[in-house]
Amino acid sequence: MADKLKDPSTLGFLEAAVKISHTSPDIPAEVQMSVREHIVRHTRLQRQTTEPTSSTRHTSFKRHLPRQMHVSSVDYGHELPPAAEQPTSIGRIKPELYKQKSVDGDDAKSEAAKSCGKINFSLRYDYETETLIVRILKAFDLPAKDFCGSSDPYVKIYLLPDRKCKQQTRVHRKTLNPTFDEHFHFPVPYEELADRKLHLSVFDFDRFSRHDMIGEVILDNLFEASDLSRETSIWKDIQYATSESVDLGEIMFSLCYLPTAGRLTLTVIKCRNLKAMDITGYSDPYVKVSLLCDGRRLKKKKTTIKKNTLNPVYNEAIIFDIPPENMDQVSLLISVMDYDRVGHNEIIGVCRVGINAEGLGRDHWNEMLAYPRKPIAHWHSLVEQWQGRAASFDSESSCPSPKPPPTP
Repeated sequence: MADKLKDPSTLGFLEAAVKISHTSPDIPAEVQMSVREHIVRHTRLQRQTTEPTSSTRHTSFKRHLPRQMHVSSVDYGHELPPAAEQPTSIGRIKPELYKQKSVDGDDAKSEAAKSCGKINFSLRYDYETETLIVRILKAFDLPAKDFCGSSDPYVKIYLLPDRKCKQQTRVHRKTLNPTFDEHFHFPVPYEELADRKLHLSVFDFDRFSRHDMIGEVILDNLFEASDLSRETSIWKDIQYATSESVDLGEIMFSLCYLPTAGRLTLTVIKCRNLKAMDITGYSDPYVKVSLLCDGRRLKKKKTTIKKNTLNPVYNEAIIFDIPPENMDQVSLLISVMDYDRVGHNEIIGVCRVGINAEGLGRDHWNEMLAYPRKPIAHWHSLVEQWQGRAASFDSESSCPSPKPPPTP
């Protein structure tokens, strides 16, 4: 009987019989026992391969873990060299599918960087009538603002700093590539064109709610493309914006530093096109200059108040004593204020100069240090007061107060 079981043909026949019925009475009991032992041994090998032995107190915890059956790693009794496990995506967790995008940083950057389309316009100056002629030609690839996947765009035109004279195009229905081809006239003397800016605001018209702003274009230099003697076509990218930019005005001041005396002189010269803060359409502006060190206000000084004007002239010098070794630790915050007899004075706008300032504020400071004993004057645009700055003025800081300069 044992010799028959060793015969390959007999084993093939018995295996076929097992597939038909494991309890068939035609199969001898010895064959059934050997087949059952083979199945039990095969199952034990799979269990040992996929689940390492552990204490019984971890059994309930392991029921909730995902199990992965690597059939290729089961040992069937043949001594084969170990093969490298092939990675498979079946049954595996992919962490990249569960990553959440940053709401504050990434979304804000993508919102600001997304395309808002382009706008095509032309400029020409009529010397006989002293008029700037702005022709809005067309817009291209505007973003969809309506649920139907389209927009109803129109354009507002300003010649800054004058916002009272506002003109706008007709509304074009259900299009992302409108063709306007409209002319607008702005009376302005030729000598004032260098101080003017063209502001285009693109909106989506909504009959039943507030109009959505698509974006804006600000042309700082009207002579950027030509001398305006002939009509010149200009293409500009529409910058993303949720509200129209407010022009707060500009301030001109000079900086002069004397290293031997340790004396910094800021001369407030004048301001122009300040934002009107009173109901009369004017302001009562004065300038406050604060000496800062790591956010802490060390000193502050003020100019006189100019009544009922948006273009005040001061020509007033403000002096701070700062030794050379402390010049890289300090900065100046220039605030243009509106005086109010009743209530608190309001901030019109601010700018900052110093080694850690941004843009023109840093360049102006470095130019002053590069040319000592020489007044360096520049125009600075005013910006809104940033949050938390006023609170940090009175907070304690590790920055020491500047040492008194040596007497010359």
